[in-house]
This record gives sequence, structure tokens and C-alpha cells, in this order.
Amino acid sequence: MKIKPFLILSVTLCCYLGQNVNSLFAKAERTSRPNIIFIFCDNLGYGDIEPFGSTLHRTPHLNQLAKEGRKFTHCYSASGVCTPSRAALMTGCYPKRISMTMTDGWVLRPVSQFGLNPKEVTIAELLKQAGYATSIFGKWHLGDQPEFLPNAQGFDYFMGIPYSDDMTPRAGQNWPPLPLMENDRVIEAPCDRDMLAQRLTKAACEWIVEKKEEPFFLYFPQCMPGSTRAPFASEAFRGKSKNGPWGDSIEELDWSLGEMVRTLKENGLTEKTLIVWTSDNGAPRRNPIQGTNKPLAGWGYTTSEGGMRVPCIMSWPGQIEANSECAELCTMMDFLPTFAAMTKTPVPKERIIDGKDIESLIFEGCDKSPYEAFYYYQKYQLQAVRSGPWKLNLDIVLPPQGKNGKRRPRPASLYNLVDDPTELKNVIAEHPEIVARLNKLANKARKTMGDLDQKGTEVRPHGVHKNPKPILKR
Repeated sequence: MKIKPFLILSVTLCCYLGQNVNSLFAKAERTSRPNIIFIFCDNLGYGDIEPFGSTLHRTPHLNQLAKEGRKFTHCYSASGVCTPSRAALMTGCYPKRISMTMTDGWVLRPVSQFGLNPKEVTIAELLKQAGYATSIFGKWHLGDQPEFLPNAQGFDYFMGIPYSDDMTPRAGQNWPPLPLMENDRVIEAPCDRDMLAQRLTKAACEWIVEKKEEPFFLYFPQCMPGSTRAPFASEAFRGKSKNGPWGDSIEELDWSLGEMVRTLKENGLTEKTLIVWTSDNGAPRRNPIQGTNKPLAGWGYTTSEGGMRVPCIMSWPGQIEANSECAELCTMMDFLPTFAAMTKTPVPKERIIDGKDIESLIFEGCDKSPYEAFYYYQKYQLQAVRSGPWKLNLDIVLPPQGKNGKRRPRPASLYNLVDDPTELKNVIAEHPEIVARLNKLANKARKTMGDLDQKGTEVRPHGVHKNPKPILKR
């Protein structure tokens, strides 16, 4: 039997229209302001969870999240260190642009006079404009003076610690006992670090139920695995993993995710909620070794791939393709402009925002990264640049490390991160044209953001408090 041409055309047209109607319907659903849960682990390595290759740590809830959503295998923090990486997430800017690469040390300390400038626009402030309820449960680490704390930076509710879990009283330091805070009030000091994950997860789930009738943004910067050399976990998880305290804490993090997912299901919120699960930077080197960034090279607190590329999973049933993967470059800076686009909220026009709208990477075919270049800064120094698959470690002199450290020259090297994720094959001699192009891109960053003593033309100041006081004495 012959099929008439007009019938073929009709069927083809119907299929095309059907696909586009589905696409338009999905896009219409995305404009309905989804709930957003953003889970930001502390110092967790690229290879520390099962969806990214771990064979030591049991993470069944993360396995399920990856099965229902999309893994992002080239997702970067904007720093290998806690404070600047969090500043970049909150503002959509390189930490160097907002003067948060280095304040009173590598990271903000208790009773610091510095903090995230209140004049910056945070994700929470932006989403409040769109009618969202906003909350944070966990580690803040962007300043502990009143004008720097979460309630002054767009969050309706805060429960957690103001800085790292290892910042406890020390000789010669005017540091208070580690406080657990509710909004601007200390409710426990010193707090029970073993119970932080349990306590904060319970509070977060209760907040979800309380806000289920309105769009909400729940930011959960977990305190674990944390900065202490012996991570904390509750009795329910202590000694249960194959990797000591580090593994115990990761398996408790997985439990925490499972509790939030269960709460969403019980309250009919699963298909209304976007979940993002990631880390602030890579696992730091410890002796003995605890976390892992495999197959990436290097450790947290550096500009190596293992220091700044982080595991990332996003799930939104019915909107993000299940069991999928995106290998295009994206960064923590992208969430502010992306959430703005999703909620039809204008991004501030009077300032540079470095992040990109990555809706196409999240919801569509993940075809091409919006980045021409990504810059790896450590403190004030530009140390590397990536464009496409190519990473150029710049020809620099590294600053001294530690009290007796010396300046060390580091010659340039070039790697194809798609073909060589472990950075074992330096191909700089084979690609002089790529080296020249990436050096040119590096000079663009130096002009606008600076490099060591070189001042940039587009840098904004961090916040300063003239007379900082310990939280317990305010």
C-alpha cells in the first residue's frame, strides 16, 4: 500500500507540533516559580559520592537523585576555599570582583571586621523580590557581625553556625564558643557538633512543611564533612562507614537528603521542586587521606581541578531529563542569573554579574557552555584559565606557603581536560596557538579584576565593620 505524500507531511507536522507543544508546556511549568532546595556540602570531594565514582561511601539517596535528574561533571566552584566560594554562589560574581578572595586570612574568622558587602545582591534577596520565602540551615561563613549575617542578606530565617565548625576558642584569639544561632540569637554555645546534621535537617523539613503553600528557597550549606580533621557525625552513623569519620559524615549527608526528599513527597511537592546538590570546593589533603577528588588531580584549597571542580546533581521530576549527564562547563556563579531567569526576576543592571543563565544546560540538551573563559584565582593571584576543553596553568611565581615558605616559580602547562581529566599529559609544546589565546583571555581578567598587586578596573569592596564584637557579647 502506498502512503500518500500529504499523509507523511501531516504525520511529520503533527510530531513536530507535538514536540514543540510539550516543550512550550514544560517551559510554561518552569515559569511557575518552582521551590528551590540548594544543598551545599563543606569540603566534599569530587569522588566522594557513589554517582561520581565512590566505592567507599554508601549514598543511596544521591544515587536516586542522579537517576531522577542530571549530573554535571564539569561544574566549578569559583574558589578552592570556603568563604570566597560561598560569596561567589550568593552574588553570581568571582570572589576577586567583590573583594572576597582574601579578607583576614584565607577565610573569614570569628569576630572579623570583614564580611560580604550588604550592597551586593544575593540569591536570597533576588528571590524575595519574586515572592519567595527564604531560609538557610547550616554554615554561613560570610561574616558574623550583624550587617553581614543571613537575616541582613535576604534570608527570612537562619538556623546554623556563622562560620566553620573548627573555629572554636584558641589561645590568643578572642573567639567565642562555636554558637548555634536562630536568626540573630545564640541558642546554644558551644553547640553539639555531632548533632548538627540531625538537628538542622529536622528543622529544614519542618520549615518545608510550614512553607508548602508558597514558593520557597531553602539554602542548606551543610556543616559536613567540615573543616575539622576528625569530621563529626551523630551516633546513628558513627563508625558505620568503610572510611572512618569522613565516610560516616558523608553517609549522614546522604540520609539528610533522603529526609528532605521524603518530606517533599509526603507534602505533594516533588514535582514542584528543583533540588541542587553540590559542594563548596574539593576535599582537602589530610594525613591520613580521608576524602577523594579522583579522577581529578589535586586537593581542595588549591586551583587544581580537584580543588575547584565539584560534584553536582540537579533534579526536578518532569522538567530535567532523568538519568542524564552534562559535561559542559558551568559554575556556582550561574545560579543567581539562572534562578532570576526561571522566576522572571531582573538581574541588577548597575553591576557586573559574572555568572551565566544555564537553563539550556539544565533543561535542554546541554549543547554548549556559555563561557568563553573561566578563571582560577587563589587569593589575589590568577593562576589558571580554562576555555572549552583547555586549561592553561599560567607561568607564575607562587606566593610562599606557611611561616617558612618561599616563593616558587611554576612554569606554564596545558591540559585537555576532556581527554585528560587527571592532568597527566602536558601538551603545551604542541599547541602554541591555544596557549596564546588563553594568555590573551587571562589578560582580560587581569585588566578588570586584577592579579596580585595589579589593580582591576571593575572590583567592588567587601563590607567592613569598624568595631567587631564576639557574638556572645553583643
